Amino acid sequence: MHIPPLDPAEVTDPVAVITGGWSRERDRALLSGSTVVDTLADMGVKTRVLDLADAREDLLEGLDGVKTAVLAIAGRGAEDGRLQGLLETLGVAYTGSGVLASAIGMHKIHAKTLVAVAGVRVPKGTRIDATANAGDEADRVSRLLGLPVIVKPVGEGGSIGVRVAITLGALAAAISDVKAGGELMAEVFYPGRSVSVGVLEGPHGALHVLPPLEAETPNGVYSYAAKRGESACDYFCPARVSPGTLVSLRRQAVAAHRVLYCHSYSRSDFIVTGAGDAVWLEVNTLPGLSRAGNLARMALADGISHEQLLAHILRGARTDRRAHA
Repeated sequence: MHIPPLDPAEVTDPVAVITGGWSRERDRALLSGSTVVDTLADMGVKTRVLDLADAREDLLEGLDGVKTAVLAIAGRGAEDGRLQGLLETLGVAYTGSGVLASAIGMHKIHAKTLVAVAGVRVPKGTRIDATANAGDEADRVSRLLGLPVIVKPVGEGGSIGVRVAITLGALAAAISDVKAGGELMAEVFYPGRSVSVGVLEGPHGALHVLPPLEAETPNGVYSYAAKRGESACDYFCPARVSPGTLVSLRRQAVAAHRVLYCHSYSRSDFIVTGAGDAVWLEVNTLPGLSRAGNLARMALADGISHEQLLAHILRGARTDRRAHA
C-alpha cells in the first residue's frame, strides 16, 4: 500500500490529540498519545493535547476552534462511540471508526453476532446472568459450553478482566470475582496462538491487509499484562501460520472490518488452533498507536513507517461520518 508523506499544507490548523480518559486502559492511551504528539511534531503538525478525563468545561474549551482530532485513546467512553458522537455534534472531524462501528465493536456479543453472519468463525459463547447465583450460573455455562471456558467483560478491551476457568469451581469464582465489573460473557476456550490482523482502508474503500502478528506467551493467553510488556511475550511478524490459515485470517479480518462498518483502520484478534483454524475474538476500532504497538509492528513489517501510518490515519478523518454508518 502506497502512503505518500504528509504534506504540511494538508494540515494547517492545530490538531487535537485526545488521549487519557477514565477507562482501565488509560495508561495505554497515554502512551499512544505521547507517541502521536511526538511523531506529528516531527511531521510538522501542530497539536493540542486533551485528556478525556478532564472536566467537561476544560474539554469543550480545548476543542473550541479545533477542526480535526486524532483519537489516541481506548476503552470505555472513548472506543464505544460516545466520544465519536460528541465530536460529531461539535462538528469536529476525527480519526478512526464512526459511532455505529465503535459502539458495536466494543460490545463483544453484538460484534460476534454480526461478524458470524458474514461467515467469520467465532467461539460459541453465552451472556452471564449477573443476577444469578455464581454457582448456579457456572453449572449452566459448563453444561452449555463445557470446560475450560474464558470469562470476560462484554464491553472492555485490552484483555482486561479475562479469566480462564478450567474447573467448575474456578468458573464460579471467576463469575463471582468479576461480577462487579459489569456485563459478562463466557466463551469456549481454544488453546492456540494469539494472532492479530491489521486492516488499512484506502480513500475509495479498498482494503489493505497487513502481515499478521503472532504473540507467543508462556501460558498461551495474551493477557493485559502481556500486552503492556509486564509479562513474557515474543512477537513474530509475519505470524508462523500455514498459507491456508493466512488466507483465512485475511478473509475474516476484511469481512469483520466491512460488516461492522469500520473506517480507515482496524485490528482483529484471533486464536489459531493447533489444527490451523482461525477463530475471531474481537475487533479493535482504535488500536494503540505507539511505535511498539501491534498495529505499528504489522505496518513496519509491510514497509510502512510510523510516520506513514499516522499520515494515513490522519487523512482518514476527512470523511464526514454523519452521512455514513
